Amino acid sequence: MAKAARTAGIATGQCLCGKVCFEIDVPARWAFHDHSAASRRAHGAAYATYVGSWRKRFRITKGDANITRYEDKTSKIARSFCAHCGTPLFYERARSPHMVNISRALLSARTGRQPLYHLAIEELQEWAYTGEPLVPLKGFPGVVWQRSKKKKRIDREGMF
Repeated sequence: MAKAARTAGIATGQCLCGKVCFEIDVPARWAFHDHSAASRRAHGAAYATYVGSWRKRFRITKGDANITRYEDKTSKIARSFCAHCGTPLFYERARSPHMVNISRALLSARTGRQPLYHLAIEELQEWAYTGEPLVPLKGFPGVVWQRSKKKKRIDREGMF
């Protein structure tokens, strides 16, 4: 008899409007940042962070009828969205039929996995934030910015 998978708990998630709710058993299988153009466009962001779960450890608990899918026949990838608010929910690949990748931002609790992996890193956009130092913007609470790099001034008098 096969040994049952041990879970540490459950992480729940939902779309923006709350019409679609789901849960996964944790720990998740993996977590990763996807820099591909398809994920950038689907999320409207520099990259998307996903948590991968075995399909048998993933459950939709509310709103199955509110989920709509887009299937890309060329890449054999299906993306699911909330039909009411448009939140990107899940992404599935034909080559991995036992896995479902869930938008990490939708899960309200820890998943047991940190996003240590980067997919399509060669597609990282030059305008994406990559950890540069930020400082508060005076007069705008909660806003930080990256100071432009000042050019070093050359002291021409002391050159000779």
